[in-house]
Amino acid sequence: MMEYPLTLKNLLERNRLLFSKKEVFSRLLARDFRYTYGDYQKRVRRLANVLKELGVAPGDRVGTLAWNHHRHLELYFAIPCSGAVMHTLNLRLFPEQLSYVINHAEDKVIFADPDLLPLLERIAPDLKTVRHFVVMADEGEQLPETRLSPVHSYEELLSRAPEEYDFPDLDEWSPAAMCYTTATTGNPKGVVYTHRGLFLHSLACAAADMMGIREEDVVMPVVPMFHANAWGSPFVAVWMGSKLVLPGRRLDPGSLAGLIEQERVTITLGVPTIWLGLLQLLEGGAKYDLSSLCFLLVGGSAAPEGMIRSFREKYGLYVQHAYGMTETTPLATLTRIKSYLKDAPADRFYRVAAKQGVIAPGLEMKVVDEAGREVPWDGKTMGELCLRGPWIAKEYYREPERSAEAIRDGWLHTGDIVTVDEEGYIFIMDRSKDLVKSGGEWISSVDLENTIMAHPAVAEATVIGIPHEKWQERPLACVVLKEAYKGKVSKEDILDFLRDKVVRWWIPDDVVFLEAIPKTSVGKFNKKQLRQMYAEGKLATG
Repeated sequence: MMEYPLTLKNLLERNRLLFSKKEVFSRLLARDFRYTYGDYQKRVRRLANVLKELGVAPGDRVGTLAWNHHRHLELYFAIPCSGAVMHTLNLRLFPEQLSYVINHAEDKVIFADPDLLPLLERIAPDLKTVRHFVVMADEGEQLPETRLSPVHSYEELLSRAPEEYDFPDLDEWSPAAMCYTTATTGNPKGVVYTHRGLFLHSLACAAADMMGIREEDVVMPVVPMFHANAWGSPFVAVWMGSKLVLPGRRLDPGSLAGLIEQERVTITLGVPTIWLGLLQLLEGGAKYDLSSLCFLLVGGSAAPEGMIRSFREKYGLYVQHAYGMTETTPLATLTRIKSYLKDAPADRFYRVAAKQGVIAPGLEMKVVDEAGREVPWDGKTMGELCLRGPWIAKEYYREPERSAEAIRDGWLHTGDIVTVDEEGYIFIMDRSKDLVKSGGEWISSVDLENTIMAHPAVAEATVIGIPHEKWQERPLACVVLKEAYKGKVSKEDILDFLRDKVVRWWIPDDVVFLEAIPKTSVGKFNKKQLRQMYAEGKLATG
């Protein structure tokens, strides 16, 4: 067989040759915008010339701080296909974390949306490697006043750039993109994606029993393009020639439902919070024609079985469950109901539909106990999910010690505790480090505990995740006060103490005061017992 490099250039070139008439829709702050892939291709080549003009060399990291729109999509291919590395920046990171990842990656240029410039201004004095800031404002739009320097207009740079560009032939093992994990403990960890990994991941996503994205589909990624590459959907949609609908920053249920109806969306991707909001909108009597939808892909955290059932039985809408993480590019499993289970009794059908799915073709998995022994596939025995395959990270970027902790003996140890049933469907039971996942984002209980315990009145503190109707989980702080402060410190005092120390959405929903926190036999806080106490109504909240 031929030695043929698996690179993103192949995806882009197929799109150019076959799908120039297909459309991309982009919702901007002030207007809606649409153009064809033919127009897109010309702008991608101009953008590659812009990168060269800005001094971006092969291997240089280029940051993007942006919502889901057509300019961000242009960066998705212009950066890696020219030989540089696209680094999508998570705008939800704390400022100190954002400056850390930019410096750690050594970003040379940052492309940013106008409304996100204040985030960069706050950390600009700490940025050590950034040489240019490019603002992605509309053509003719005056750039906002900013302390950043030097600043360029995206559209002005494009207008001056040549339209011809020959993308180089790259080694398939060369880096194409990178993302950093949401910080759970310590600083975020970087994951570098090779061209080969993204190519094979895109091929798997297009498979019929995975996302099954086709030319005739209209794909709307609601999951941010800064979050694990919008689960790979932009790469697949461009490759397959699917129409893309990019919703920008307006992610309220009404706006999304309106776009589904207006653009006849067939596949949309987002965290459960998004689809719970849509369900509540429909149940409130709102009328939208959503009949074009083949399915809603849900990931980031577990989708409630009741939500899946309601969408299907009340509105004829199908929810597909997927699982992955930054380290897995991210698609690792997806729930497609096997043919002989489709006529199963409703209770069994929805139990399966609410699971995180079967392993993607091309990957391997095992579930092991604390001794490293594989557990039986009985749907009851729990163990840690381990993965390996061609789009699974083998290391964290410039983090040898943390790499050695997570990737052992050729397997990624995910830290997720799961069961596997006899059909091979995995179900996530818990997280080994007791992380709280709210609205698809991780919250570190350890970091919260350490911050709370910095309060002068606090003797002990621990944080657990408790169920929440909208956000799936929210943190609950359990606090023991020092004797001198008992009866004198309120939960509002604790919450106020946290407000300038952690990001807003990390703030616990409630604080309960205890005489003592239960502990395990080795002296650790017994969070399992606390969760049981909460479930039994023994932790007074509110």
